[in-house]
Amino acid sequence: MESIYMVLFYALEIYSYALIIYIFMSWFPGARESAFGSFLTKICEPYLEPFRKIIPPLGMIDLSPIVGIFVLFFARAYGLPVLFNMLMGWF
Repeated sequence: MESIYMVLFYALEIYSYALIIYIFMSWFPGARESAFGSFLTKICEPYLEPFRKIIPPLGMIDLSPIVGIFVLFFARAYGLPVLFNMLMGWF
């Protein structure tokens, strides 16, 4: 059970880094049109879209990736341990 926890923990951490890279790619023209940028767009945009509906962009500044990273942080730091503590109580 601990190995599943660690896999999920690191998957959330890697996804957080993917979001950060995706944010930085917006600073470079044409970076999102590359193969790597296209891959990050496919995995990051579906996650960020609900946050964009709640928090619209403020002019040229999009705060949804920051909120998305905070949600992933709290899920990794607090949600995942609570979930696995509940599951361990059942077994």
